Amino acid sequence: MAHEDMSSRGPSFHADQVDSGQIDMLVALLDAQAALPGIKRMRRWAHDALAVGVGERALDIGSGTGSEAMTFAERVGADGDAVGIDPNPAMVALARRRAAAAGSAARFAEGSVYRLPFPDGYFDAIRCERVYQHLDDPVAATAEIARVLRPGGRVLLIDTDWHTAITHPGDPSVVAAMSASLLVSTPNPRSGRRLRGLLVAANFVIDDMGSEAVIWEPATALPLFGEMSRRAVEAGAITAEQHDRFRADLDAGFAAGDYHLSVTMFAVSAHKR
Repeated sequence: MAHEDMSSRGPSFHADQVDSGQIDMLVALLDAQAALPGIKRMRRWAHDALAVGVGERALDIGSGTGSEAMTFAERVGADGDAVGIDPNPAMVALARRRAAAAGSAARFAEGSVYRLPFPDGYFDAIRCERVYQHLDDPVAATAEIARVLRPGGRVLLIDTDWHTAITHPGDPSVVAAMSASLLVSTPNPRSGRRLRGLLVAANFVIDDMGSEAVIWEPATALPLFGEMSRRAVEAGAITAEQHDRFRADLDAGFAAGDYHLSVTMFAVSAHKR
């Protein structure tokens, strides 16, 4: 099995920092992740928990390729409003193209979770997936979500807790050093475990919680490992020799089918008082 050079610079994992030259790589990664069974199960659970109905207004924050906003559009029908918002204009353009090709009524806008371009109390339901891990101020983001939800409106937050990641094979001390180098530059790496508390503090009532240990396949994991190894070598956390040994161990595991790559995602559904 051929793998990309894991020491090369991979795409930024912050959507608003991805330049035009990296968009195709990021979209391919997002599409591959969306096909993972664990992601599919988590998203089905999220849509069931939100229970968006005909005629409602629903928002997907961090809409990426647009798939979940298009699911909202199917549920709300012609009398509703399904919106996706993303900070990256190239992703917004891609989502619009995909929606048009699918004949979807979902609409998309560029914007930040800190300053949602909608009036107070506009939405009946909001979902936000894997955005909080990138936020420097999750309290402000949660307050903004509350602002645009009507009283009784529902919210569903999904995010990763990167401290639950498991990598096999590989020297545990090298894996730990690589993980530490990546986590130190992630604004909110424990975001998954913080979702409930953030919602309660913003005066939401918790309705349900769920989790999924998402099992990654090599093709979806390699971009992350490329970023981890690059940062670890640059920071002096691991040596080039340790990097090469880790890669050899990982490639051998992939070839033999002896590997496990996973991270746990958590979801919390709540409603506004």
